Amino acid sequence: MNEFTLGVEEEFMVIDPVTRELTSHDQKIVDGAQKIHEDQVKAEMHQAVVEVGTHICRNTDEAHKEVAKLRHTVAQLAGDLGLRIGAAGTHPFSHWQHQLITDHPRYFEIVDEMQDAARSNLIFGLHVHVGFQSRDMAIHIANQVRYFLPHVYALSTNSPFWEGRNTGFKSYRTKVFDKFPRTGIPDYFASIEDYDNYVKLLVKTNCIDNAKKIWWDIRVHPFFETIEFRICDCPMLIDETMTFVALFQALCAKLYKLRQQNMSFITYNRALINENKWRAARYGIDGKMIDFGKETEVNTRSLVLELLDFVDDVVDELGSRHHLEYVHKILENGTGADRQLAVYNQNHNFADVVDYITSQTLKGI
Repeated sequence: MNEFTLGVEEEFMVIDPVTRELTSHDQKIVDGAQKIHEDQVKAEMHQAVVEVGTHICRNTDEAHKEVAKLRHTVAQLAGDLGLRIGAAGTHPFSHWQHQLITDHPRYFEIVDEMQDAARSNLIFGLHVHVGFQSRDMAIHIANQVRYFLPHVYALSTNSPFWEGRNTGFKSYRTKVFDKFPRTGIPDYFASIEDYDNYVKLLVKTNCIDNAKKIWWDIRVHPFFETIEFRICDCPMLIDETMTFVALFQALCAKLYKLRQQNMSFITYNRALINENKWRAARYGIDGKMIDFGKETEVNTRSLVLELLDFVDDVVDELGSRHHLEYVHKILENGTGADRQLAVYNQNHNFADVVDYITSQTLKGI
């Protein structure tokens, strides 16, 4: 399969190992990484964030090597500066008011427009790109794959804490991001022209100056021929990252295969999919979701297993079965959020949670 190439972006927390607070790395990690990986490591709006991105990878094994290499580099450079990196959707207790904004006109412009919505947007996500031969096909698949976003999101939940509180959510990250415009599950678009016209209208009316300011949970990328999945919290473990990469790729390949056979998955509307997204954010894998085909509530875990069955016939061709098998480990050991909560519940100490996150981030590198 020439299609379904992969690109993976992860956003990491930069942490002071003494206070366990988020801290500015003063762009030194980015500067150091650029000597090794050129433009694969970037600054983000807040100085306590560092973002890495793989090259285009042909399969999940190639992506795995790159993800591990980038985590290793960033962790080593942070270590040289006396800092640590951590992979979670939110920091357990740092307050956004104390965090510095990166000195760059683009970020100042976003803060000027969005104000506290931007300043408080101290969150860390995973973005997965899956390649297509045409944007026409990409929009068709994006419409259908929206239904499955909450299922994968439930597995990725990794942000139960916010500013020193147990939020009661398994993923509070999206609640923070909801303050931004143009976020969440997108609408259905009849064609790529329909989508492009929407973008043109927003640009023409000064809502946005470019299509990258559309921050949905999934989008047909404005410049590359990819679908970009943006719903997941940044996963603690590399194995988790690779599981979600493999799931998104397999879903795209399966829906494409159905299309080639003149079949298609039912396209559900945004309002219904949002019900499942809410449940995923609140309960992770321990709640129920709605099976819209049967119009009934079903345990999220059994829907996840159904999802594995759904993609099963494309997985061997993609060569990603070993990565998808890890879903069973997540169901057994809990999501990142479940494991953070378990650590917290031992001593009610957020420093322990931060130490747990930073140690897990380097596991398997």
